[in-house]
Amino acid sequence: MGGELARVQRVRERLGQEGPPRSRGTGDFETVTLPRRECDLVRDLFVDEGVRSVVEVGLAYGSSALAIGEALVRTGGERHYVVDPLQGAAFDDVGWEMLVEGGLEHLVTLMRVPSSVALPRLVAQDVVVDAGFVDGSHRFHEVFLDLYYLRKIVRPGGIVVVDDYWAASVRAAVRYYEHNLGWERLERLADSRCRAYRLPVVAFEPGFKDFVWPTGD
Repeated sequence: MGGELARVQRVRERLGQEGPPRSRGTGDFETVTLPRRECDLVRDLFVDEGVRSVVEVGLAYGSSALAIGEALVRTGGERHYVVDPLQGAAFDDVGWEMLVEGGLEHLVTLMRVPSSVALPRLVAQDVVVDAGFVDGSHRFHEVFLDLYYLRKIVRPGGIVVVDDYWAASVRAAVRYYEHNLGWERLERLADSRCRAYRLPVVAFEPGFKDFVWPTGD
């Protein structure tokens, strides 16, 4: 594991210090990418939870995917599904190149279609993973749909991490699952821009009359 771990850590370090080899414009990497501190927090959470398989929505320049890949190397991980329909068209495959350079391509299945297409495919294939990470579209309906399918893919008691909780659209979507479907907010990432949730150990479907309008922060 030592050589494999060192390799992905070197790529993460260089990407953080030097930025990507190509970008969409000045400042885009800093705007789009998950900051190093948050990447480390997600990595540490997944390691402590013993996560061995992940579905990630959004690749961009690869910062979060590399951090998740490092976690999987540490845990002896098995599979990392990454969904990004814009990886080629918008990001010139930079994120994928970072994963390959980090030696993670044997773990990663890159799905170059919208998450509304990719995630149902995983459900149909009976894919079950330990954790999900959502940093794709920030439109309410698309975040809501990502979480809807991840609820079917992430195992009971598994973890879902959502980036950019500061955005009202993201916050409203995830709070539905917290208030109506028993997702437990973890304090682990409470001081970051991400939020982490544990899915119920026993999955359930609430009655439509039990709907709770999400409130609070």
